[in-house]
Amino acid sequence: MAHTNAIAVTSRAILGLLEDAVPRETFPNARFQIVQASDLEAGVRPVAEGATLYLYRVAFSSNRRTLPPRTDALGRRFRSPIPVDLHYLLTAWSSDAQQQQRLLGWAIRTLANTPVIPSGYLNRFATGGADVFSGPEAVELIGDQISLQDLDNIWDVARNRQQPSAAYLIRQLALDSELSLNEFPPAQTRVLAMGQIGTP
Repeated sequence: MAHTNAIAVTSRAILGLLEDAVPRETFPNARFQIVQASDLEAGVRPVAEGATLYLYRVAFSSNRRTLPPRTDALGRRFRSPIPVDLHYLLTAWSSDAQQQQRLLGWAIRTLANTPVIPSGYLNRFATGGADVFSGPEAVELIGDQISLQDLDNIWDVARNRQQPSAAYLIRQLALDSELSLNEFPPAQTRVLAMGQIGTP
């Protein structure tokens, strides 16, 4: 289970895998950036050379909608986490088509080398000094299929300047609740007030 900052931390960690592994002798100027729809507008290249990560869809997980309440180390119970699926588009950029394709191939292979990202690595990208993921947690990054219609819709903002990309999925990222569940022991006795009804 993870803090609500987990979506942002996961996105940053995916790019961190690429930044840590990039062979600078092959891609000396490569930069890696998280983008949103406005960054893909026509005529705009978010990075001169490198790769961008675009979170284009967040969906409630269809595999496991209801998780049990969370219990912390002190035995306190909290409301159930919400599992979500994160859908990403990884796009390679370069002014040279061959270099762009080399970048995309290298990025796909690099992410496939680390399909499970552990909490220790994820927490490197947390801000504020507090861990977002607990010790045994990890996220699994898998290649995803994206329909032509969805791909078309994404690149519509770029007015047909579609770039080579690969789709990825993080499945069942559980967002924790900080609201505790108040639990009371079962009733053992019932006390009924009895008395005489008085007249005013």
